[in-house]
Amino acid sequence: VKPDVCVCTWEKKCKHCLSTGTHSLKYFFTAVSGDIDFPEFTIVGLVDEEQFIYFDSNMKKVVPKTEWMKQKEGADYWDTQSQLAAGTHQVFRNNIQVAKEKFNHSTGVHTFQLTYGCEWDDQTGATDGFRQEGYDGEDFMSLDLKEMRWISPVQQGFSTQNKWNNNRAYLEGRKHYFSTECIEWLQKYVEYRKSSLEKTVSPQVSLLQKSSSSSVSCHATGFYPSGVTISWMRNGQEHHTDVDLSETLPNEDRTFQKTSTITVTPDELKKNQYSCVVKHQGETIRKIQTEKEIRTNREYLFGFETLVFATSGILSMHNQLVTLQRERKT
Repeated sequence: VKPDVCVCTWEKKCKHCLSTGTHSLKYFFTAVSGDIDFPEFTIVGLVDEEQFIYFDSNMKKVVPKTEWMKQKEGADYWDTQSQLAAGTHQVFRNNIQVAKEKFNHSTGVHTFQLTYGCEWDDQTGATDGFRQEGYDGEDFMSLDLKEMRWISPVQQGFSTQNKWNNNRAYLEGRKHYFSTECIEWLQKYVEYRKSSLEKTVSPQVSLLQKSSSSSVSCHATGFYPSGVTISWMRNGQEHHTDVDLSETLPNEDRTFQKTSTITVTPDELKKNQYSCVVKHQGETIRKIQTEKEIRTNREYLFGFETLVFATSGILSMHNQLVTLQRERKT
């Protein structure tokens, strides 16, 4: 069964699914050492590729990143999560120091990262999980859940690999977490998210033009769900010539936006009446092209919402931090 809606919001993965199918819960932990203007420790949590929580060592508390988390969890939840995150910060401070010693690193910017999570198919009930550690952008340790063993691709990780593989209680604890606890949390968050995503939000429609001689764009934004149609009419008749329709794109607040642009000469605009028709969930919105309706110049340039560009993956963070350090020194 295909999900009702899927959009790409995180790298090239298209798993921001709002209905049936495979759901995922992922966490990204990053510890940093060195002279860098960046929090020493950060945590990012994602549900179905949507960021829902955030923590860093500067603010010292876990905060919600979605309205549904703000509404569903109270102060006790956030206090508990903040305490756990603060404790994990200390663990990662030690982890990065141990890793630096193993790799004989004493200066420079270094990162220690952990990503883990689970997946659940709400149609078949199938589940899966993963856990991977990285140091300075390279794989350091991972857990093979099928074989239930730790694997390190580098010599510096062999001692830890052997120690953890010989600790059967630790392995069983990880197995229980990924097969049961993680799935229960994921199912809980999916229900939270689903209740808020079932609401219908109408689009806001604007006519945009850079200058009096340029094409006119009909911009619909802030709507949910994503299904929307945008069409043009000329003197009351459907018009399809020289019309360019964009993809439907996500906004930061989980609503969507879409633009249809018509290329027409200023003379044609004066002689004819052009209007944009937006249809969404049974509602029809019409915008007639007039000087009053069209937003131009600065309004056009700064009128669009910021799209979601989530943080890059675990193995690219180190390169970003090194670049930041170089920029500070130049």
